[in-house]
Amino acid sequence: MDKRDDDSLSGIEEKLGYRFRDRTLLEEALTHRTYVNEAGFGKDNQRLEFFGDSVLDFLLSDLLLVQFPTSREGELTRIRAALVDEVSLGRIAAELDLGSCLRLGRGEEKGGGRQKRSLLADAFEALLAALYLDGGIEPAKRVVSELFAPLYTSSDLLSGRDSKTELQELARLTRGGLPNYLLKQVTGPDHDKRFTVEVHIGDELMGEGVGRTKKEAEQDAARAATILLKGGA
Repeated sequence: MDKRDDDSLSGIEEKLGYRFRDRTLLEEALTHRTYVNEAGFGKDNQRLEFFGDSVLDFLLSDLLLVQFPTSREGELTRIRAALVDEVSLGRIAAELDLGSCLRLGRGEEKGGGRQKRSLLADAFEALLAALYLDGGIEPAKRVVSELFAPLYTSSDLLSGRDSKTELQELARLTRGGLPNYLLKQVTGPDHDKRFTVEVHIGDELMGEGVGRTKKEAEQDAARAATILLKGGA
């Protein structure tokens, strides 16, 4: 590892407020499969991502039970789903500047992989798994609490409104019609699919969204379309 890589990893540790005892876990969390495929050695972050997804669900469930003591299961499930979608995870990963630290293959690098929300979301889950494996549950719980608190206390989550509902009402008021969602493509292996959805109002394309499920992609597309409509209002 050169000094630049070491400085990047130190920067992440500083943002997390945690110093890794086993730096190889941190390196693995930030290594995309395209890098390993080209290098011919090392570990990519897919296994850590798999574990990190479960760690994040567990820790958020614990935090939400405390934060919303009177909420029922359905409401807690809705809030957690909004917190772990690709948009939220990608935003948090960007705040940690994970994109600049990713180890990517040359093709993924040229294709803008450092800015891809799906890669950033996956890297964050892998990073959380690495943190848990290196330091146990307490530092992982602290980091999740600090990073997600601004999101799970936001008015959007507490209001119970979702982006598709908001877009539907806004489209009716501003365009006199309703949005229509079209599945554009499905990519990735069976265990890690990515759905791309377009949303149209009439004949006009208003937004595009990507998610791990069709529903998540539709929500993402609705958010993009809502921003566009509000900007043009």
